[in-house]
Amino acid sequence: MSAGASSRSRLAHTHLTGAAPAERVDFGRRVLVLRRWKVAVRVEWRSVTVCAGLALAVACMAVLALMTGSYQLSPGQVVSALTGGETGLVHDVVVEWRLPRVAAAVVFGAALGVSGAVFQSILRNPLADPSVIGFSQGSYTGALIVILVVNGTYQQLVGGALLGGMATAVAVYALAYRRGVQGFRLIIAGIGVSAMLGSLNTWLILKADLDQAMSAAAWGAGSLNGVAWNQVIIGGVCIAALLLVAGMLSRPMRQLELGDEAAASQGVRVSPARLGLVVVGVALTATVTAASGPIAFISLVAPQIARRLARTGGITFAPAAFVGALLCLAADYIAQHVAPTPLPVGIITVMLGGGYLGWLLFTEARRRL
Repeated sequence: MSAGASSRSRLAHTHLTGAAPAERVDFGRRVLVLRRWKVAVRVEWRSVTVCAGLALAVACMAVLALMTGSYQLSPGQVVSALTGGETGLVHDVVVEWRLPRVAAAVVFGAALGVSGAVFQSILRNPLADPSVIGFSQGSYTGALIVILVVNGTYQQLVGGALLGGMATAVAVYALAYRRGVQGFRLIIAGIGVSAMLGSLNTWLILKADLDQAMSAAAWGAGSLNGVAWNQVIIGGVCIAALLLVAGMLSRPMRQLELGDEAAASQGVRVSPARLGLVVVGVALTATVTAASGPIAFISLVAPQIARRLARTGGITFAPAAFVGALLCLAADYIAQHVAPTPLPVGIITVMLGGGYLGWLLFTEARRRL
């Protein structure tokens, strides 16, 4: 049979049966549909696969971090201690000494990944990051005032960081507003506000007592050294609630990526949705900052890596959270066990994030040539 006759045969089959031959039908990307009561959630299978792979990588990295230290352990001892099979010194090393740090790295990294995804999505700019546009510096300023002036508790630190971050967000939005807020203008205003707050933070540290100044400076580098179980539990509960709210706002966020007019035509209340997303993003950053200081660049890098792994049209929360957790855990492992001397995790993330930022700017410049 000739090629033309074969083509006519397929067309006749389509006309008579109402369906094209199975090998030629393209149903698009495979989607997993979850239905519960009156709620239906559609998730792409590739995103599910990527998240499962990232979760496995996070688990392996966590076991490696729990094994490594001045008192070396085997994987079997770590798993046994986590499941209650070990007592005595091994249990204390794994559960009481090392696990809070590992859990904090996972939880805080996930929070930073989602925070970066929020700002990069609503501003439609891969450079939109809380540490770049000043929100992290604002949270650090609020927490620093609580540390140096009030000498407050962790709950007061969370409140101060949240107030500082929200005040900075209001200031940046006011400076960037000109008949609306454009992403590039907001980033430029945020960089200027961040530089001013950095100077203010330096002045606060210089005016403080020596002991307070040294502890504040070390904490300001972004470190998980002093994280205890109470901070992990309180911060984890706050972050879990914020991630739930972020999940509820994920659909309006995806529609906002199309532009305000397109989102409004689909029934999205643009201003309340954007305000809710900004509050969630700032609150996630503030919670992490209050516990461990400003850990920079994870919220910049994680969403972009997640988007490339999942190959989604926009930025999604779940892959960004898993990538953020993996990056924070790996950076802390490098800072503690690979570097010549133990370092704050924020120093490693700045090094990695700075290299990524340079690569991103270089690729964007080449694309426009």
